[in-house]
Amino acid sequence: MDGTGSTGEQRVWRPDWPCPVGSVMRLHKRGGGDPTYRVDEAGRTWRGIRTPEGPATLLVEARPALGEVHARAWGPGATWVLDGLPALLGAEDSWEGFEPRHPVLAEARKHHPHARLGRTGLLMEALVPAILEQKVTGQEAFAGFRMLVHRYGERAPGPGAERRLWVQPAPTVLRRIPSWEWLRMHVDHARSRAVVTVARVADSLERAIEVGPVEAERRLRTIPGIGRWTCAEVRQRTFGDPDAVSFGDYHVAKDVGWALTGTPFDDAELEAYLEPWRPQRGRVPALVAMAGLHRPRHGARMAPRTHLPASVTRRV
Repeated sequence: MDGTGSTGEQRVWRPDWPCPVGSVMRLHKRGGGDPTYRVDEAGRTWRGIRTPEGPATLLVEARPALGEVHARAWGPGATWVLDGLPALLGAEDSWEGFEPRHPVLAEARKHHPHARLGRTGLLMEALVPAILEQKVTGQEAFAGFRMLVHRYGERAPGPGAERRLWVQPAPTVLRRIPSWEWLRMHVDHARSRAVVTVARVADSLERAIEVGPVEAERRLRTIPGIGRWTCAEVRQRTFGDPDAVSFGDYHVAKDVGWALTGTPFDDAELEAYLEPWRPQRGRVPALVAMAGLHRPRHGARMAPRTHLPASVTRRV
């Protein structure tokens, strides 16, 4: 026995490139204690996922010697997640037409030749955590997400429960959470109001997947509390959009500027600098991150808040 209990539904996929399963899936991990994401002692990745067909537990294991990816899934959404496995791992992504244009980017690309952008096809799964990450430190955001999932989510089906794996709360649950409970999870009124609002229109938002990332962003930005940064985070994960850039992030512009010019950028400078890479601008900060390049962190850091609500003007 391998500890997975019932075998569930199984799938073997043979990608036509050496697929780096772990690094592709890591984009969907929300902090070190993400209850919807686990990596076990054998290096296999587990995810708890809410699909259009219901919750699912997904187990993915790379077998590079065979050129295969082995996956199992349990729950009502098992078939759905297995059908989407190639897209999740980057089968629909292509670097064709991307020119590094800079020695740092060329070197990063050389060291990460098999990097791909995966797509989940799930909008709410990316949107809710992105809202919780607005305007706060990662520590505060990830803690709030953990509390939200543990208090209002559900155990992942099959052996996911044994792995302490959870699935995010359903929109019907999110929209019933009272305001004081959000505050107990250290989520201020602005962010909780945005989550409840998107939960009320979740069905129509999920249908936006059919119209592509640009139109999906247009629709999202009609909702109060959803801005450019949040939409980019959704576009990256839901659509695998290579042109999505997290403008408004606390680090991205500064790190890209420092890595490629020696001088940190602000958002306006980053946008102008990235224009030659359109429609694949997002690959530039991604390559900088893959290379592990970031400006020295000598300045003051954004501190976790000790009271709520607070007024912070940063990414939305």
